[in-house]
Amino acid sequence: MGSTRNFLPLALLSLFVSGCATVTNLTPSRLPRNPDGLYHFEVAWNSQQRALRKDTIKAYVVIDFDSYPMQPTQVVQNRWETLVPIPANTKYVNYRYKWDFDYDAIPVPQKSSKLSPPYRLEMLDR
Repeated sequence: MGSTRNFLPLALLSLFVSGCATVTNLTPSRLPRNPDGLYHFEVAWNSQQRALRKDTIKAYVVIDFDSYPMQPTQVVQNRWETLVPIPANTKYVNYRYKWDFDYDAIPVPQKSSKLSPPYRLEMLDR
C-alpha cells in the first residue's frame, strides 16, 4: 500500500508535465535539390502545458547525431525555422524536431524536452 501511495504523486506530476502538444511539420516531404546545399526546415509546436516557461524554449532539427538550432519566426507565434546543410550526394534525410524548455515545478523550475515523430525529406534531382 505504501508504494502505491508514493507512486500516485509521481504519476500525476508526469501527467501535469507532459501536457498536450501538437507538432505540425511545415517542411515538405520532397524538395528539389538545392545547388547551395541548404534546405529550409520549418515547424509549428503548440503546447497546452501551463507550467511551461515560454521564454526558455529552444527548438532544433535533429539529423542523425547532429542538432541544428532553429529560430522563432518573426510573424507567427510558436513557429521555428532554420537552414540545414545537406551533402549533395544525399537522397533522403530522416529527421526529428526537438524542443528543450524549463517548466515551473516545486521547489524550483525543472528542465524538460520533447521530441517529434520521425520525418523524411527526399531531395529530387531536376
